[in-house]
Amino acid sequence: MNICVLDGYTLNPGDLSWSELMQLGETAIYDRTSVELIVERAANAEIILTNKTPLSRATLNLLPKLKYIGVLATGFDVVDIQAAEEQGIVVTNIPAYGTESVAQMVFALLLEHCHHVQHHSDMVMEGQWGKNSDWCFWNYPLIELAGKTIGIIGLGSIGLQTARIASAFGMRILAYGRNHREIDLPDFRWCELDELMRLSDVVSLHCPLTPETEGMINSENLSLMKRSAIIINTSRGKLINNKDLAEALNTGVIGGAGLDVLAVEPPEDTNPLLQAKNCLITPHISWATKEARGRLLDMAVDNIRAFIAEKPKNIVRS
Repeated sequence: MNICVLDGYTLNPGDLSWSELMQLGETAIYDRTSVELIVERAANAEIILTNKTPLSRATLNLLPKLKYIGVLATGFDVVDIQAAEEQGIVVTNIPAYGTESVAQMVFALLLEHCHHVQHHSDMVMEGQWGKNSDWCFWNYPLIELAGKTIGIIGLGSIGLQTARIASAFGMRILAYGRNHREIDLPDFRWCELDELMRLSDVVSLHCPLTPETEGMINSENLSLMKRSAIIINTSRGKLINNKDLAEALNTGVIGGAGLDVLAVEPPEDTNPLLQAKNCLITPHISWATKEARGRLLDMAVDNIRAFIAEKPKNIVRS
């Protein structure tokens, strides 16, 4: 099998090993590939691995040897799935590899809003504590999570892990999603989206990007939230209307936001969230712990082995 990795750097910047993958066939690994170079680099590939390099219908039409596409992520919107199906190309993804890491990032963003750790550390280093008359010093309100309500939109594996962590903090949990299964957590219940937005002190997004969910967080439902509420997004940037969120933050409609994803990545300088009040933005790193990336690579190799054995798994369909 000829294998081509189009954009391997974010998965493995050098701290993991490609050796297991390279045992499966002749392998070419590129850190990054522009759209213009895809066909040249993958002309002989039977297997392509891609993370964010898009594979459109037009590109797939120029890759007649291609039999398999492994998306190095859970989301697979970078591939024209319908075109792949029409050409008999199997497409797989990597589910659930980052559950623990992404849920952990939710609370990294949330706890920074609660305690402003970096800000207060900076104040100490600048001598503000030393100049203070009291034995302790803070100049931001501090927030305790126990007894607060978190609303979780999308209760897949990451949403559920987020709920478990929230429960450990003593939070009440509201959830909105399609599959209203039984959840064995205290102070948990399902509800509709409007009710979740009204009652939650924290809203955390964990749903896929679809035509139905794109822009689902907008001025209309942001206006329902408490003025002190915080919204967290570690899922997909386009779930939120960036302009509406920036306006809600700047006018005090809600209290803050913690975002690991944006509608366009990397962001354009004109993205209004870059200048919004009480908005923390991290550069799409919730998935990127070494442990999670190691699981991702292992699962990608396992998916290819299953395909070669004619027992493909983790197939995605249109």
